Amino acid sequence: MVKNWKPLLALLCLIWVIFGIFTFSKVGHRYIGKSYFQSENLQPQLDDFQSELGPLVLNVPKAEDFKSKIVVTQSEIEEHRNHYGTLGEQIGNIKAQYAERIQEATNLNATELKTKLEKERDAKIKDITTNFGDDEHVRKKILTQKEEIVDKYIKAVQEEAKNFVKINNQWSYELTNTETGETFSSGNVSDSSAFKIKFTEQHPLTTSNISDYLKNIFYQTGIGFGMEDLRETFDYTGIITISKKSAQAESIMVGYNNFKTRQYTFSFIWLMSIVAAVFSWKGRKEVLQMVQGLKGKEAFAKMKIDYTIVLLLISAFAYLITSDTAFYSILNDFYDYNHVRHLMDILFKIGALIIIAMLFFVQLIWLYDRVNTAQKLEENLKGSVLWSLGESITDLFINRSIALHSIVMIGAAFFGGGSLVATLIGGGGFPFLVLGFCAMIGIPAMLLFLSRMGYLNRIMKDTRDMADGRLNRNVKVMGKSPLAEHAENLNHLREGVSTSMHEQAKSERLKTELITNVSHDLRTPLTSIITYTDLLKNPTITEEERQQYIHILDKKSERLKLLIEDLFEVSKMASGNMELHRSRVDLTQLVQQAVGEHEEDLAQAHLDLRMTKPHEPIYAYVDGQKWWRLIDNLIVNVLKYALEGTRVYVTLKRTAEGDAEFTVKNVAKYEISENADELFERFKRADASRHTEGSGLGLAIAQSIVDLHGARMSIEVDGDLFKVIVRIPAA
Repeated sequence: MVKNWKPLLALLCLIWVIFGIFTFSKVGHRYIGKSYFQSENLQPQLDDFQSELGPLVLNVPKAEDFKSKIVVTQSEIEEHRNHYGTLGEQIGNIKAQYAERIQEATNLNATELKTKLEKERDAKIKDITTNFGDDEHVRKKILTQKEEIVDKYIKAVQEEAKNFVKINNQWSYELTNTETGETFSSGNVSDSSAFKIKFTEQHPLTTSNISDYLKNIFYQTGIGFGMEDLRETFDYTGIITISKKSAQAESIMVGYNNFKTRQYTFSFIWLMSIVAAVFSWKGRKEVLQMVQGLKGKEAFAKMKIDYTIVLLLISAFAYLITSDTAFYSILNDFYDYNHVRHLMDILFKIGALIIIAMLFFVQLIWLYDRVNTAQKLEENLKGSVLWSLGESITDLFINRSIALHSIVMIGAAFFGGGSLVATLIGGGGFPFLVLGFCAMIGIPAMLLFLSRMGYLNRIMKDTRDMADGRLNRNVKVMGKSPLAEHAENLNHLREGVSTSMHEQAKSERLKTELITNVSHDLRTPLTSIITYTDLLKNPTITEEERQQYIHILDKKSERLKLLIEDLFEVSKMASGNMELHRSRVDLTQLVQQAVGEHEEDLAQAHLDLRMTKPHEPIYAYVDGQKWWRLIDNLIVNVLKYALEGTRVYVTLKRTAEGDAEFTVKNVAKYEISENADELFERFKRADASRHTEGSGLGLAIAQSIVDLHGARMSIEVDGDLFKVIVRIPAA
């Protein structure tokens, strides 16, 4: 028995606090500090009114306008013509439809009926034949059908417009078409308003000329109408309001009263949650003492932790479900219910919520007491059913071959022992058969199993030596068993570790440089964008300064865009996700055109171009667009890093091995002190100060393009002479 009511009340307060947090997270933003006309509750009515105001009042279409825009395409003509099959099939179907009826008229000597049926049949056959011979004949048919649909839609709009005006008479508006200047109004927008929304030229009301509720008329037939060809949008400026007088309309007041009822209810819940939070915090110690003194704690502590967690999850799930149902009971529209019955429903659900929540918190506190230290947690986990079951089964099936051997051994022992017992009980000569079975299967299986376990121990010892750093001896490989495969894999691992140790220092250095360079190259334009954006916010700057800042922002944005696009492109190429569209390309012409694009830039950079190419074409199977990008990147690299006043040599030739070789040589303006091969790395630059405008990805992109084509690319550095060589098999 609970002698003190305060701990119980504190626990109930805690439950109420959690329920308050739950409801506040769901609807707090909709009710705190808002009126009905500022809330989301009015938004659906406003959206419906605005969407239908255009096509039913402001932009009512005329049948003639729609009909003048109707288009009959050749595909529609073909579809209409062949809808029921080929010409022969359709004529055959028509004849079959009339054959029986004509025969019946003949049998009855109904000459007039027979003649009438034959004329109908012949007229249809003639019409079908004309369909297949005259496009204009078919076009007129389709046009007539589409015009009938337009007439049907216009009639529906006229009828719906009357209902729209009657249903939405609480709205007042005065709207002007921004293109024609025509003004539409209803009601008096100057009256004192409960709700008002203003549309300007910067933020106009955009409306359509086709009703979303009536557009299905265009799809009710099998004709492909192309409704989007008829749709137009119009912009309006002006005001839409609900006057305080119109706000008293029943359709508004129902939503208003419902909103206020919910607002008061939830405000009461949240206010009481704050009070309950204070009280539950003050009584937290008494709650813990009360829960720890309840009967059942000892039985709970003896249960496996798996079972206690399952019970806790069931309680938590039931708590969430009950909270949700109680929340939606409060959220339901009160005017649809009997108040007493609705209140009883809410109280019942909150009562169930309290009971389930108390069970959950009691279990949670008891579970915390069991695992409040790492030692207790480990002890409980290792004592669980799942832990013991997982340990015993998972390890066995790490290797299926070893698991199979173990199962065979156990099966042989079980079957042999069981058979032996059965034989001894039953008597007779069967024991000799059992002993023979054990000798033929059980003993060889046991010896094989012991042999495998010995080999496993040897591998484990060699693996321990490798872990200690002794990598000078291979693991012995015996036979073709899974253990032998494992030994061979360990040998490959040993070789990989040795190689990895040599590459690790270089990899770590390049990775650090990559992160540093990416951060630097992306942060520089981004910092400028942020800075000049803040400057633009200053209202006191002159128009000249504003234009200057915008120019800088545009330049820095393009710079940032280039960096990001190049980074994504080289990453995509490196991952192998880039598709190649190979074709037989004349490399001589491609190089001449690609280099020719930059002749003026080279001249402006005071670089003397010397290009050598063969007179005959050299063909190769490449993706022309990608190979153009490769040549372009190499020339751009020259423009950025070549020393002014020097010569640039571009050479294309066919080698003795039959390859096409493209070479670019220039004198670098910066000292190239690092490993030339590392210039292929992303964001590597010859200019270590990173003052150039490039993304640092030019050579990395070029290398990726070469790799995708299965070609070869190399860099040679001799002092300040920088040379790039690309080779690809010629066709």
